[in-house]
Amino acid sequence: MKPDDKSLFLDAMEDVQPLKRCTDITWQPSRNQRTRQSIDTTQLDNFLTLGFLDILPLAEPLTFQREGIQQGVIDKLRTGKYPRQASLNLLRQPVEQCRQLLFSFIQQAQQNGLRNLIIIHGKGREDNSHANIVRSYLARWLTEFDAVQAVCVALPHHGGSGACYVALQKSGEAKLENRERHAKRSR
Repeated sequence: MKPDDKSLFLDAMEDVQPLKRCTDITWQPSRNQRTRQSIDTTQLDNFLTLGFLDILPLAEPLTFQREGIQQGVIDKLRTGKYPRQASLNLLRQPVEQCRQLLFSFIQQAQQNGLRNLIIIHGKGREDNSHANIVRSYLARWLTEFDAVQAVCVALPHHGGSGACYVALQKSGEAKLENRERHAKRSR
């Protein structure tokens, strides 16, 4: 403290009296503070919607195709000719957890440069069963990702109508690799 500050402080505290020790004051024990819940920062950007849902009938297959995707790519995806690089199992999961898992799964797949995924969502026996609710949300959520190029029903030995194949957009590195490979052929 500077000498000026000290004199100002003493002047301000001149008429202050110390507290007397009282026996009638009881101090409350400190409360057990709740453990802080950690926030999953990857979910802060989760844009997948949870609002009103049109439930897909069980007979309607889970399909989606972005404009500009070649029919040959769709045919290969539908027949399972692309190797599955990662899978996500959403069986018996609450809808909110399915939403979070799907968001993290697609983000991670994009970061790792994966293109061909399989998502196991299950199938219910009735239109309003939990598995069909998840399936209906999944149909909406997959279209909300810009990176998802196509979705189709999996082959029976991969889960049939209880699973779907998902094709993601090529990463910039994969596009560059393709250009270089095809440029060598044309020389």
